[in-house]
Amino acid sequence: MHFDSRTQRALREVGLSTEAVRDADERVKRFTREDADVLVAFFEAHDTVYSDMDLAHSADGVSEHVVDHVDCYTHADAIRGYLKFDTWGVPIEGGRPLDDGLVELTLGPTVNGRTKFAADPDAL
Repeated sequence: MHFDSRTQRALREVGLSTEAVRDADERVKRFTREDADVLVAFFEAHDTVYSDMDLAHSADGVSEHVVDHVDCYTHADAIRGYLKFDTWGVPIEGGRPLDDGLVELTLGPTVNGRTKFAADPDAL
């Protein structure tokens, strides 16, 4: 179950049945899988994406990246994987689609931050 024991207890104490807690747990997992599918589809649909990532060699606020591939998996409410560009790659986690057609990921150790990606640099 996605919810830890304290959260499950709190949900039951506010009146949710064990069945309702299980239903909420399944919804969290489904929403997580749906978001992961959107993230993968975004990167698979574009050969080049643009980000608001700070790069040491870039004076511009928008960076261009040639996409090689993205691997993504879910576990409960967690989204994790690896995003590979043409010359480098980075572990990803905690991604989500945004309402304006952008996606946002937390990039791992080489970047250590939340980064927005768009198909069009003007969208950033």
